[in-house]
Amino acid sequence: MSTRIETLRDALLAQFGDRIRSATVALGELTVEVSAEHYHDIALALRDHPQTPFEQLIDLCGLDFSSHALRSEGARYAVVAHLMSIAANLRLRLRALVTDDDFPVVASVNDVWPAANWFEREAFDLYGIMFAGHGDLRRLLTDYGFVGHPFRKDFPVSGYVEMRYDPDTRRVIYQPVTIAPRENTPRVVREENYGDVGHG
Repeated sequence: MSTRIETLRDALLAQFGDRIRSATVALGELTVEVSAEHYHDIALALRDHPQTPFEQLIDLCGLDFSSHALRSEGARYAVVAHLMSIAANLRLRLRALVTDDDFPVVASVNDVWPAANWFEREAFDLYGIMFAGHGDLRRLLTDYGFVGHPFRKDFPVSGYVEMRYDPDTRRVIYQPVTIAPRENTPRVVREENYGDVGHG
């Protein structure tokens, strides 16, 4: 006997056919994986489906698979949308694989679910994923002068630039990151009598 999620998976596979790369049920959740070219069309069809309309976008985020096991499939970046059908009381994870690693672009679903606006701006800011058709794609969490995208796996932990207030120019300036070398050995190892104060 199949569960409601498995029934939904079979219905989506029948409806979209080979436009769905995979549809897996794991831990009670359905994940549908599509290519970037079919992402918007499938999102629109999911929202307008008569029996199971996924009328609500709960979350949307970017992913960098560069050091993940799924990287073997080729795509480095992906966009994941978490959807909910209030009418059918079902949830769905829609994952779109972005093919171009150098300039990742996927269609915006802001016109399908207006809640995607800030989520797409966040994915652009943190991962550098471009959303074609988004009307206001600009940085959301980092500064306008920020260099790079901090959630990419190849972004250095210390960043590229740092900002500080310059009292001479009386404004905030950016400069290359300067990190003073520091001792990484814990004091308990460095100092022979550390922790024995007053017990001598």
